[in-house]
Amino acid sequence: MMRWIIESSLRFRFLVVAIAAVVMFMGFTVLRTVPMDLLPEFGPPMVKVQTEALGLSAAEVVQMITVPLEADLLNGVAWLKTIQSESVPGLSSITLIFEAGTDIMRARQVVQERLTQAHALPNVSKPPVMLQPVSSANRVTKVGMSSNELSLIQMSVLARWTVKPRLMGVPAPGGP
Repeated sequence: MMRWIIESSLRFRFLVVAIAAVVMFMGFTVLRTVPMDLLPEFGPPMVKVQTEALGLSAAEVVQMITVPLEADLLNGVAWLKTIQSESVPGLSSITLIFEAGTDIMRARQVVQERLTQAHALPNVSKPPVMLQPVSSANRVTKVGMSSNELSLIQMSVLARWTVKPRLMGVPAPGGP
């Protein structure tokens, strides 16, 4: 079978080239009208909410921030599929994963409406912040810090006032 295809293609090479040219022309014609993303989204729509609570241990963050946010405010949001959370010393991170096909801007609006009621949280933290939406391929680099000599508060001060400004000062590739 394969031999016949190759022999026929060589025998009718001008016909094969003409068919290929027609297919390419049709492809370019359709390509102009097809809506496409530069980086198509392959992951489910998600919203990330972070709450900073400097000086609290991971257990305190879970007890005072993460659980109340999950149970009282964010549970039951429209189109919500699952809630995932992670609590580390000084930071609560909650990821809300929505049903496939959910408009990310509507999901963000619903979450933001719920976050306006976050005044019920104890005054041990900053208000919850919704992170900017990014494509699933965008969050590539995370920075972790550890020290045997510095306390958690000293590490957070170092990260906020020294490391973050230096990282933000690095020019983007292809930028000015």
